[in-house]
Amino acid sequence: MLTFDLVKACAVLATAQTLVWFQLYSQYVWEWWADKPLHAALIFGIPASLCFWHATRMIIDVTNEAWTSRLLGFGMSYLTFPLLTWWLLNESMFTAKTMLCVALSFLIIIIQLGWR
Repeated sequence: MLTFDLVKACAVLATAQTLVWFQLYSQYVWEWWADKPLHAALIFGIPASLCFWHATRMIIDVTNEAWTSRLLGFGMSYLTFPLLTWWLLNESMFTAKTMLCVALSFLIIIIQLGWR
């Protein structure tokens, strides 16, 4: 049951996950952020929370299932986190463990979006 509304919700989840990544890991990318947890919480945390809230609502409105929302959120996090960590922290995502987790996340997303 892949609909445009679910695709939009996944994009909003990816945005939220990206904001959370920057909230938590900017301190390791840019030295300036190292001692500014309140700044990071306000700048990234509030928009991320709003994105999660809207994505959850969008997904449940389409599927009538809270579990789909939760599992899509988990799956999307394993798409954004490895890419951002590889790109900005130079930590390879190309290990057997990480690639298997990414593949399983893709499988979770496919099951949640396609299985009715």
